[in-house]
Amino acid sequence: MPSPEQRVVRAPGRVNLIGEHTDYNDGLVLPMAIDLETRLEFTSTDDRIVDVVRDDTGERAVIDLDQRATPGTGRRGDWTDYVAGTAWALREGGGQARGFVGSLTGNLPIGQGLSSSAALELACAWALSVGRPPLDDRMAVALACQRAENEFVGMPCGILDQFAVAFGVRDAALLLDCRSLEHRPVALPAGAAFLLVESGVTRELRGSGYQQRRRECEAAAAALAAIDPSVRSLRDVTSELLERARHRLDERLLGRARHVVTENARVMAAVRAFEADDLPAAGRAFLASHASLRDDFEASVPAVDRLVEVAAAIQGVHGARLTGGGFGGAVVVLADADAAEAVAAEMRTRYETPSGHEPVVRQVRASGGAGLAAAAGWT
Repeated sequence: MPSPEQRVVRAPGRVNLIGEHTDYNDGLVLPMAIDLETRLEFTSTDDRIVDVVRDDTGERAVIDLDQRATPGTGRRGDWTDYVAGTAWALREGGGQARGFVGSLTGNLPIGQGLSSSAALELACAWALSVGRPPLDDRMAVALACQRAENEFVGMPCGILDQFAVAFGVRDAALLLDCRSLEHRPVALPAGAAFLLVESGVTRELRGSGYQQRRRECEAAAAALAAIDPSVRSLRDVTSELLERARHRLDERLLGRARHVVTENARVMAAVRAFEADDLPAAGRAFLASHASLRDDFEASVPAVDRLVEVAAAIQGVHGARLTGGGFGGAVVVLADADAAEAVAAEMRTRYETPSGHEPVVRQVRASGGAGLAAAAGWT
């Protein structure tokens, strides 16, 4: 049991149900925080030193807050950048950062597209703020942690991950407009189960095609803006404009733009389906989303494609898709709740990872957002 001076903050991972690569294009996303999490047990100190150890590897991050590390001077190229970057972003946003001694534990897999980095950022933000909400509101915290990842770590992610980890709602997904930041919970049907199945291909966004895809989306938006000046990002593009602009885009950029345009529509189709308890319709949106990620956005890999095919053929499954940034990682499977155990067993039997092992399969449920473990989330 922790002593009275110690606190424990939990920060969940997230599964993005649908809306992939739309966040940095000002689009729509539908993530949910999940009951897999990072935990940071910490004791605040007065010496302005952050001393965090990872229980799984024994690696340690020691950061002097008074040295005021910046993106240009403090980056090390490993997990400690998320800790230092969060402290930097909180200060830049007008928050306070206090030293602490802590240990990181948890059951959130790394490299599976479940936002382990955002969970680490949010957990550190709470510890740096002595177990209180780090800034005035959850969105300010999410934006600060996104800034840490964008500017300090050097990963140009959108707001999806940090938002989902900060705002998680039990038994609900979260519909977010990444341009206006308007959001609302979307209740999930009681008859739905969500399974995460690891493909066996670990992904690392900083070393993948993620940044290239972002540049391609920006290039497509710029080309389309030359035809229609109202286009600020791919969020503003319609199917009609894409058709008119075919001669201005090569097939690669056309595919990237088409994915974003159609994915935004699929997000709303999935929301309507969940709200109507129509799991077959939601499953069709999942499968169409994966096909678009595979063919138009080219963010999947053969093992993941095979995994989706296997899942879709199992009785009780309505749909499956790559979740997260892509280039490996996990698949989210939408199934009937009363068939979840049987589906999981079938997945382990029918799919073999590239290394010849059965896949890791977990059923996950929607969870509350980051906060002290005794009272997770903001009140």
